[in-house]
Amino acid sequence: MDKWLCRKILIAGILFSTCINVHSASEPEKSRGELLYSTHCIACHTTHVHWRDQRLATDLHGLAKQVRRWQSNTGLGWNDEDIAAVTAHLNALYYHFPPTSEEKAVSLKQEKKR
Repeated sequence: MDKWLCRKILIAGILFSTCINVHSASEPEKSRGELLYSTHCIACHTTHVHWRDQRLATDLHGLAKQVRRWQSNTGLGWNDEDIAAVTAHLNALYYHFPPTSEEKAVSLKQEKKR
């Protein structure tokens, strides 16, 4: 094989693998809450449901209560961690409720352990 052809193939391979690595690195990993919500809830919920004036969730506790209610109504059988993950995802994306004092205390304990 020609020496120049070998170099061109090698360079093309390097460029191709670099493009694939850059593409995969640019996609953020989805959280568990986002995956659960997009898999089980998004079919019935549009963003409108989270922004309507008469929404039932008025604080973080109420949001968690609604997540628990709807996962139960649909028979999903989520555990407490799943409910907390979806609640955190919805809060970060739509609601922006401040954490409760209990959640702040848990967060501080977790930071001290690190």
